[in-house]
Amino acid sequence: MTDSLDELRPDSRAIHADRSANETDAVVPPIWLTSTFWAETDEEFLEKASTPGCDRFYTRAGNPNQTQASKVVAALEGAEAAVVAGSGMGAISSTILAFAGSGDHIVAQRNLYAGTTSFLSGLAVKLGIETTFVDQRDPLEFEAAMRPTTRLVVLETPSNPLLRVTDLRAVAAVARARGAVSIIDNTVATPINQRPIEFGVDIVMHSATKYMGGHSDVIAGAVAGGREHIDRIAHVLTQTGAILGPFESWLLLRGLRSLSVRMERHNRNAMAVAGFLAGYPSISAVHYPGLESHPQHALAKSQMSAFSGLVTADFAGGHDAASRFVSSVRLARRAPSLGGVESLAIHPAAMWARSLSADQMAAMDITPGLVRLSIGLEDERDLLDDFDRALQQVKSVSV
Repeated sequence: MTDSLDELRPDSRAIHADRSANETDAVVPPIWLTSTFWAETDEEFLEKASTPGCDRFYTRAGNPNQTQASKVVAALEGAEAAVVAGSGMGAISSTILAFAGSGDHIVAQRNLYAGTTSFLSGLAVKLGIETTFVDQRDPLEFEAAMRPTTRLVVLETPSNPLLRVTDLRAVAAVARARGAVSIIDNTVATPINQRPIEFGVDIVMHSATKYMGGHSDVIAGAVAGGREHIDRIAHVLTQTGAILGPFESWLLLRGLRSLSVRMERHNRNAMAVAGFLAGYPSISAVHYPGLESHPQHALAKSQMSAFSGLVTADFAGGHDAASRFVSSVRLARRAPSLGGVESLAIHPAAMWARSLSADQMAAMDITPGLVRLSIGLEDERDLLDDFDRALQQVKSVSV
């Protein structure tokens, strides 16, 4: 089988895209726990050292396990190439630093993962990079914010945690027309539900810790896009040392194998939970792009095949009601992250208080009563029973 997998569907790509990178006869690729590789001659040594992406020289610059995981990510996103990183933030920060430096400007949507917002508002500023934040729901705001020095347009859709949607076609066209590189955090959607490159976006990033890994046992990042862009990002990863180790790469590959089938259950369970929560008077709003009541449902439907496993509810009782609900659920543990087989529940106003200021959270519309639910792979009926019981606990205190 060649690396050209255009004729295969996602389930098959996830299982076979890295076959050419496995030079052994093991069905499950071995773990290459080596920091360095030897060469027979000076000429071979120099060739390895000077070849970008060589995975048989020094593991900080490349490793067979990294190559295997990268090939699957690229195939799933429909990209020319991909690279894996030591974390989602390693992927995001390295991508930004690969294209922006002192004196450059970035246009980013206001609702982003808190770590990305913190990076753009903190370390990037220290490096002389300025960012203008805009409302992701209005492509005209992106256009108005562009400058001659704009190098990047940073997107995330659906956004975390409010699950707002960005018009990928429109904003990618704005970036392209102005000579900027468009990059997107596709963690929440996953390439099973959304492939941004098909809509004109240049680079796709992931916290592979989440759905791609899928089992809450690996910290990883991934970036996919055109080969020249990926080579540039890989160079930054190598320089900063934000690379993914062999064992973690192997764990990521294991998770990628089952991504498609897991997402079917995440999608189905989350849709059921969103519909269930929307019927409760103690909840003032349910944010889930799969609901017809979502103000951007039509846009989401036009660029997503399904709507993933994240559901956000805003409790009318504010901070106390949200906190009581999170404390009352039994199946969904109070823990950061998302995308694992288990359900998780967090209170964003409490969790992000140390990384975002009150003004930043207000600008992102993170209210005191907001609860983010990462819906796992449990039986749908058990999840609904658990949430119903927890909601009754909130109600008993409110009345």
